[in-house]
Amino acid sequence: MLVLLFLFLIGTLIFGYFEQLPPLVALFASVSTVTIIGLFAPNNGNFTTMNKTEGILVMGLILASVTSGASVIQGLVSVAGKDVKEEATKRLVSKLNGHIIVYGYDHMGKYVTDHLEKIGYDYVVISRNPDVCNELLSKNIFAVLESKTAPIEALQSAGIDKASLVIVTDINDSDNLRFVLTARKLRPDVRIHTVVNDPSLVETAKDAGANLAIDSTVAVGELLAFSAEKKDLVGLTFSERMGTQTITGFMIPESSPLIGKKLQEVAKAAGIAGVLRDGKVDDTTFGGSFTLGKGDTLLIIGDISRLKKFEHI
Repeated sequence: MLVLLFLFLIGTLIFGYFEQLPPLVALFASVSTVTIIGLFAPNNGNFTTMNKTEGILVMGLILASVTSGASVIQGLVSVAGKDVKEEATKRLVSKLNGHIIVYGYDHMGKYVTDHLEKIGYDYVVISRNPDVCNELLSKNIFAVLESKTAPIEALQSAGIDKASLVIVTDINDSDNLRFVLTARKLRPDVRIHTVVNDPSLVETAKDAGANLAIDSTVAVGELLAFSAEKKDLVGLTFSERMGTQTITGFMIPESSPLIGKKLQEVAKAAGIAGVLRDGKVDDTTFGGSFTLGKGDTLLIIGDISRLKKFEHI
């Protein structure tokens, strides 16, 4: 709108100066030219004798009006398309059941959703970043834009009433706590897992309603520390009851006394999460007849002292 008013003003000055028109008539001529209505023809329509400077300015005015008009139309179409896309997303989200809501995408949320995609979970992303939401919508990923003052509306649009889990991953702890509180208020029975960037806020997050609060800095620190102690570290498990536990891979060598032993017997010395055979998890691991063989890799859950004891059986 401001662009059009500016073009009207420029046109009024052009026609007032070169055509010697009164201000009101010059404005009329300008509006007629800018809007391509054509009710006014400069120099009485004789373009061959028109002042060259006036001709150049009028052509520039027409080109500018056409360009700005196209830009306005494109913007309207883009807004309309965005609104249609968001409305379609809301309708599709309303049909989800048992899905996962992921709050925050810029920090850790992207990696969470990548893994949810791999294991086949439906999910909806909530973000305060309009560019992120537009990008996700363009990729046909369910996304909801949240303003700081409207977390309730965002959660409702994301289908909190039918969600099975809320994962909170924003880089800002205060926003995470606010979101946990809101989600717990809307759904007292839903599971809520949150990341905590400040170790001192773990208990605060639980008090706010999180079932599981994982301190990102401590988790990474423990993983790196355990990796220094155990080169075959596979990963860590996080449990409210058990705390942090390591998962270590232990390959049975050719001369090991474990070869031929029943898994149930070996499991008395350490917690066995599974066995890899030929690079794959063996489905018969916990059958009564399963015996260990050369090259099998045991996935062991336990602290370092239990692993040390286990390796010397």
